[in-house]
Amino acid sequence: MTFARILGHDRQKDILRRVLASGRLAHAYLFSGPDGVGKRLMALALVRAVFCESGGCGDCAACRKVDHFNHPDLHLLEPDGNYIKIEQVRSIQREFSYRPLESPRKVCLIEKPEKMQAAAANALLKTLEEPTGEALFILLSAHPEQLLSTIRSRCQPLPFSRIPVELLKSDLMHRLDLDEQQGHLLAALSEGSFKKALGRDRELFLDLRRDFLKAVTALSPGSVLPLFEMARERSDDKENLPEYLEILRAFYRDVLLTLHGRPVEDLVNIDLMEKIRRVAGKETVCSTLNKIEAIQEALRLLERNVNRQLVMDNLLLRLCV
Repeated sequence: MTFARILGHDRQKDILRRVLASGRLAHAYLFSGPDGVGKRLMALALVRAVFCESGGCGDCAACRKVDHFNHPDLHLLEPDGNYIKIEQVRSIQREFSYRPLESPRKVCLIEKPEKMQAAAANALLKTLEEPTGEALFILLSAHPEQLLSTIRSRCQPLPFSRIPVELLKSDLMHRLDLDEQQGHLLAALSEGSFKKALGRDRELFLDLRRDFLKAVTALSPGSVLPLFEMARERSDDKENLPEYLEILRAFYRDVLLTLHGRPVEDLVNIDLMEKIRRVAGKETVCSTLNKIEAIQEALRLLERNVNRQLVMDNLLLRLCV
């Protein structure tokens, strides 16, 4: 992937092209922003530009090695299980004590640097404080605030935002041969993330979403057994549970916008207008805001590894009120 082929992020491309042209590349960068918006693609495009004699052509041997992640001067540091351990950082330190084999620099991509154990973070900090001229570190983080402030201060920050919905929609329609409605739904629900739009979430957003919302909106305070059964089913689907909650949040956001009289074009679930209007007729602005807050609280609890079954039991009970 070259700079030119990455969708959006024109400001970030311009910054990196200018530092490459001036020969003033920093020894460490912190690419921060939501998951799946293109941070890793941009990092690999930068690596190609550094390794390639033509500035990142995408076709030469060096570029192809980067594509397949088998270039001897490109290294990846990522969590081993839940954390990045000090042994992993020390391995990188040993590797970077040698000169590059084929390129002017050795490059290390660090995925989820906020997952470093304290000892690992301090070891990395020492490396960043005393870099060699041949080293380039690129940290990729969706939660930079969780990094040591001293590590952040040693990196050149480059923040990334979500890809605009209309830009993502147009690309998805072309890439996946979607119609206008499907493109709108997938772009809006993926929240500007290619990772969500092109990954396992696609079927969930386009196909399973309707049945899920139908089941949730059919629940009532008196239907305790179906409620707990749905809570159990969703909590068992650990990988997709946050996405189901994002779907719920988007739906009740649509209900809230409808209560405020906003046009259909501002909504996400434009294929479910009848259901949105029906639910809006039973809700008030206050009750809808309470439901959205309940969903956001459930998402926060899941991030803290609270028991999924309990989280879903409580959430569905609050949505039935």
